[in-house]
Amino acid sequence: MSDIMNWDVENTKFWENEGKRIANRNLWISIPSLLCGFAVWLYWGIITVQMLNLGFPFAKAELFTLAGIAGLTGATLRIPSSFFIRIAGGRNTIFFTTALLMVPAIGTGLALQDKNTPLWIFQLLAFLSGIGGGNFASSMSNISFFFPKRQQGLALGLNAGLGNAGVTTMQILVPLVMTFGIFGGTPMILENTSGTLIGKIPAGSETYIHNAGYVWLLFLVPLAVMSWFGMHNIKTDAVSPDVGSATGAMGKVLGLLLIGFFTAAAGLYIILPAPTGLGAPDWAKWPVIAGILFLTVVLMKMVPGDIKPNLQRQFKIFSNKHTWIMSVIYTMTFGSFIGYSAGFALAIKVVFGYQHLMVDGVLTHDTVNAAGPSALMYAWMGPFIGALIRPVGGWIADKAGGAKVTQIVSVIMIASALGVAYYLKQAYQSATPEEFFLPFLILFLVLFAATGIGNGSTFRTIAMVFDKEQAGPALGWTSAVAAYGAFVIPQVFGEQIKLATPENALYGFAVFYLLCLVLNWWYYLGPKAEYKNP
Repeated sequence: MSDIMNWDVENTKFWENEGKRIANRNLWISIPSLLCGFAVWLYWGIITVQMLNLGFPFAKAELFTLAGIAGLTGATLRIPSSFFIRIAGGRNTIFFTTALLMVPAIGTGLALQDKNTPLWIFQLLAFLSGIGGGNFASSMSNISFFFPKRQQGLALGLNAGLGNAGVTTMQILVPLVMTFGIFGGTPMILENTSGTLIGKIPAGSETYIHNAGYVWLLFLVPLAVMSWFGMHNIKTDAVSPDVGSATGAMGKVLGLLLIGFFTAAAGLYIILPAPTGLGAPDWAKWPVIAGILFLTVVLMKMVPGDIKPNLQRQFKIFSNKHTWIMSVIYTMTFGSFIGYSAGFALAIKVVFGYQHLMVDGVLTHDTVNAAGPSALMYAWMGPFIGALIRPVGGWIADKAGGAKVTQIVSVIMIASALGVAYYLKQAYQSATPEEFFLPFLILFLVLFAATGIGNGSTFRTIAMVFDKEQAGPALGWTSAVAAYGAFVIPQVFGEQIKLATPENALYGFAVFYLLCLVLNWWYYLGPKAEYKNP
């Protein structure tokens, strides 16, 4: 029953009599599975805030690297994940990748029970958390095959938007479950004020930080069972013709994941500071990311056996210039959304949770600000707005055209990024940074909302520009490139905070948004556009 041999959803009679029921069942199992993937991928943004509050013996810049490691690995794993459905089938892929998330969840719970756990173990667990980031590409590709083209916008919007809501779910749930001993274990004592959605938690309170890992098992175990017994492989020529046995299919998935893990590890070794890595200069991350992308594709092309022809058929997207154009534009929207989601909480803590005092002619940033806002009270708001508004962005794009909506979004993102930069600068030079928090927060929420609308409009453009066979891999590839924002943005924030110029990070992002605005106009709106407002 898990294998479908005949699938013709463009036939209205087939869709109404049989296809709709099956497609919706697969969608509603896919959504919570993807939600958990996002949660495990990005929970380091919240965990590191609490590690700082508990006095774990790591520098602020080192804690920023954990979200960055998970971000880079998750982005890299999206490259092979873009091609999983054809070689392994949807049901096999979603079951296996959902089950794999239990590994970092259990490991994180164990490691957080001891403040003396070395940094490299947390870095390894952040590396494994990247599995959750990779799951987006395979999940979106899978759902695109279940729905007719006329309904893909809504289906993909629901899968992506509610899946992205895993960030918000995590940012609300993790601080809450850390307040009581649901999984037992010895609590730790807060050295600094913490918080949850509903208020601050004073220093001296008990916290069960290890629950941040264990809580996801409550969802992952039943979801793995549901995906195994409730989802389907579409074994038609256009989707997954040569899946083979379930065990063999999962072996193929694991093999391609290992390629992504290898290239991500090589890149991280070059970028990360000693003793973990070589400590390449900050500018090196850009050529390293390009090298990771290139090396991953080259190694996948070298895979022997029956996987090779299936991959080569889908590699045609790389000869289409619009693959590269949309990769850049989608990085502006989704890359910003996921990057800010990963670094937002820690940025609030570091900038507004400390007083910035002049001592002997030197501006210091180490005095705890008792009046500062709780990062855990506010960090969920941005990702919540960005995820919730994504389907709305797709709906508006269906009415007005994707490129036109993306153009307006670009202008809003440039303006709000410059505004955030201004208030960041004021706050990081003030003994009372909380005075600048409200305008900072409002402008950041506007920025998040713009990324969400842009996520919907860019997906509409991709669906219109690419044909049916290329659309799935193109969605996966562009999402992989954009997901490097989850690495770049926390890294850039960390670097600029170390230099005491956090506003420069936003200035740099605003310049990139301007580049995307020009690209979008030239190729999709201007007089020489090949596709007019797709």
